[in-house]
Amino acid sequence: MPPKKLYGGETTKAVENFPISGETVPPSVIHWLGRIKGAAARVNGELGLLDKDLAAKIADAADAVARGDHDEQFPIDVFQTGSGTSSNMNTNEVIASLSGAHPNDDVNYGQSSNDVFPSAVHLAALDEATNTLLPALKQLEKSLERKARAFKDVVKSGRTHLMDAVPVTLGQEFAGYATQIRLGQERVQAALTHVGQIPLGGTATGTGLNTHPKFAERVRKQLAKESRLKLIAPPADPFEAQANRDALVELSGALKVVAVSLTKIAQDLALMGSGPRAGIGELFLPELQKGSSIMPGKVNPVIPEVVLQVSAQVIGNDTAITIGGMQGQFELNVRIPLIARNLLQSIHLLSTTSVAFAEKCIDGVQANKEGTKRSAESTLATATALNTSIGYDKAAAIVKEAATSGRMLRDVALEQGVDPKVYDETIDLRRIAAGNQAEPKPAARPAAAAAGKPAAAAKKPAAKKPAAAKKPGARKAPAKA
Repeated sequence: MPPKKLYGGETTKAVENFPISGETVPPSVIHWLGRIKGAAARVNGELGLLDKDLAAKIADAADAVARGDHDEQFPIDVFQTGSGTSSNMNTNEVIASLSGAHPNDDVNYGQSSNDVFPSAVHLAALDEATNTLLPALKQLEKSLERKARAFKDVVKSGRTHLMDAVPVTLGQEFAGYATQIRLGQERVQAALTHVGQIPLGGTATGTGLNTHPKFAERVRKQLAKESRLKLIAPPADPFEAQANRDALVELSGALKVVAVSLTKIAQDLALMGSGPRAGIGELFLPELQKGSSIMPGKVNPVIPEVVLQVSAQVIGNDTAITIGGMQGQFELNVRIPLIARNLLQSIHLLSTTSVAFAEKCIDGVQANKEGTKRSAESTLATATALNTSIGYDKAAAIVKEAATSGRMLRDVALEQGVDPKVYDETIDLRRIAAGNQAEPKPAARPAAAAAGKPAAAAKKPAAKKPAAAKKPGARKAPAKA
C-alpha cells in the first residue's frame, strides 16, 4: 500500500504546478527544515508563545522529519517557486499532520519561507561540507602525501608546455598535488564562515516582523548545540543575509577551485600512466576492470576519467549558482532552490569522488621505474645544469646537435670541448632534480692526498700579500676648494 499522505492542499498544488525535472528538493534541506521547525517550536514554547504541550508535539514531529523518517512525504520538484515557499509549506503540513497543530499558526510561528528556507540551505551546505567533504579531501591529501614520500627518489623528466624539461622526482610532483588539495580545504573552510551566518529571524523582508526579538538567537544556539556546528552564527546584517546568497556563491567558487585542482591531478596521472609501451609510461595505475570489449588486456584510467567528469559537472554547477546569485532583487533572492540543488550536488560529488580517487587510484598507483629512468635519461634539458660552467649559448648548441643527430648528450658535449669531469659532476640527475635544495658537492681533496702522499708534502703556493680592502662603490671625497 502507498504511504498515507501527510501533506495537504498547498503541497498538492505545488506538485501539480511544477512537473519539471522529476527531481525533488535535496533531502538534507528537508532534514534541516525539520531541525529548524523543531528548534523553533521548543523556543516558542519557552517564550510562552505556544502552548508547551503543543510545542513539544510539534518538536517531536519535526525531529522525525529531521531524521528522514518521512522523506517520501516531500514530492515537490526542486524547480519550484524561487523562495522555496512550496517546500516550507510542505514541511509545515507534514509536521502539522503528525502533531495535530495548525501548519501556519503553530508550526510556522515566528517564521517565513524567506528566512527559513535559505537558512536550511545554508545549514545543509555547512553540515555536509564540514562532516563529509572536508574529511574526504583530507583523506585524499594524506594518500597523495604518502605517495610523495614513497616516490621521493624516483627521478623522471620534468615537462613544461608538454615538452621535455629538467628532471624532477615523482615525489616532488605528488607533494605538489597534496598541497593543492590542502589549499582547497583551506578555501572551503574559509567560505564556511560566511555560510554559517543564517538569515533566520528576518521573516518576510529582514525586519523580523511577527517574531520575538530573542527567537532567532535561541534557535541558533539550540541548532548549534544539537548539530555541533560551531559556525552557526547571526547574519552580519539581516538585509544582507536575506536579499542575497553571496555566501553560497562564495562556497561554490571554492568548490570550483577544488574541481580545477582535481582536473590537473587526474589529467597528469592519466598522461603519466599512458601506454604502457607507446605512451609516457611513468606510472602503473591500478587495474580495476577491463578497458575494452574488443582489445584484450587493455586497461584504462577509469578513476581519473570519473574525476574529470565530476570536475566538469561541479564547474558547470558553479556557473548556474553564479547566475542564480546574481538574480536576487531588492529584499530577497528568489533562485534558492536552484542554488541548493547545484551546491549540494557539488559537495556530494566532490566528497564521493575524492574518497574513490584516494582509495581506488592514489593508494594503488606504482612508479614504473623503467619508464621514469628512461625519461630522466632522455631529456636533453639536463644540459641546463651546464649553463653555469659553459654558458647558455654553448649548452644550447650541444642540445641542438644532440637532438638533430640523435646522439647521446655526453658524447656531443665532450666532442665540443666540455671537460669529462665537469660533465659527470654536473649532470647528476638526482642532484639536478633537487635543484637548489641539493646537498653541497664534497670538497675536492688536495692533489697530494689524492696521490697517497702526506698532505704536508704537497708544495704550497707562495703566499700573496693581501691587497688593501676597497669598499664597493665607494666614491672619492671631493677636493677642497
